[in-house]
Amino acid sequence: MASPATEIINDLLKLAVDSGASDILVKAGKPGYVRLAGRLKQVDMDPIANAEAQAFVDENVPRVFKKKWDDDAQVDFAYACEGIGRFRVNAFHQRGNVSIVMRHIKSSVPTFEQLGLSPDPFLNLAKAKDGILLVCGATGSGKSSTMAAMLNWINQNLDKHIVTLEDPIEYTFTDDKCLFQQREIGLDVPSFELAIKAVLRQNPDIILIGEMRDRETFETAISAAETGHLVISTMHAATVAQSLTRLFEFFPPEQLPQARRQIAGSIRGFICQKLIPSLEGGGRVPANEILTADSVVKNLILEGHNEKIQGILDGGTDSASFSFNRDLIRLTKANKISKADALRFSPNPQALEMNLKGIFFKT
Repeated sequence: MASPATEIINDLLKLAVDSGASDILVKAGKPGYVRLAGRLKQVDMDPIANAEAQAFVDENVPRVFKKKWDDDAQVDFAYACEGIGRFRVNAFHQRGNVSIVMRHIKSSVPTFEQLGLSPDPFLNLAKAKDGILLVCGATGSGKSSTMAAMLNWINQNLDKHIVTLEDPIEYTFTDDKCLFQQREIGLDVPSFELAIKAVLRQNPDIILIGEMRDRETFETAISAAETGHLVISTMHAATVAQSLTRLFEFFPPEQLPQARRQIAGSIRGFICQKLIPSLEGGGRVPANEILTADSVVKNLILEGHNEKIQGILDGGTDSASFSFNRDLIRLTKANKISKADALRFSPNPQALEMNLKGIFFKT
């Protein structure tokens, strides 16, 4: 039977899930907050005491993470509540009190159609036999859901052995045509470093890495790509240009020529995503920037002309590569989003303003 502290949090979680909230925020001494369609809303409830927040974490953090919580005063773990759902939890201290942020993890793996995504550009990348595919965006931009939709399609259509390294596991997959091995850091393997070192010995066809976090991770991804594996991972970057810049930041200046060769040889593509307020139903719709690393793109990376890649995105006329502005134009013309929101979320609103008037400049 749940303790009073856990019951308080569970009631908040149920309200959040019933309302369609994506995130739940608890700050000691305040009522709970939820994030609905990207906006923060206070819940009409009594303030949650610090002792209650502390008790919830103490009671529900997995035993293997208890020392980390005691020593570091912050911890990530997964929490499941029967009849309500699963949640990704980050608990931490602020000003001596406990705060908790929880992300609702949907029980069913989404399809492209459910996410409002046109499948074609994603399938072109998902069908790759090897290479590195990066799904990029800010926190809360739907990276994990888009990645899950790609794996869902692969599971239904291709015969693959897929090993995932996640912290924590978000979507759980049921084997269909594929065989999944989902490893949760801390529960199935002590550390991410040990998991990444072992993954190439586990005979995968596809490796999912929860986040491309450092040079060691990226170098392992390159090794996997060079030996015939497809590596899918996420990275915190807003655009393709920022994503490329971040990859090169993993390497010291004297190794940049070698880095250009490795990245050009292994990169398969970038998917960058933002969630834009919808004109229909008060939800959000995804807008994407996609770069498929064809021979032209690989040659530009190899020669160090990263700045020319934006021209390929802006001038794209097919579904293989296109910029955020191109996708924002599509969504605006389809009355999925407002012009004001398109301009607000555009990385280049001045150019978008001209584009919406039918004016395009040759690159």
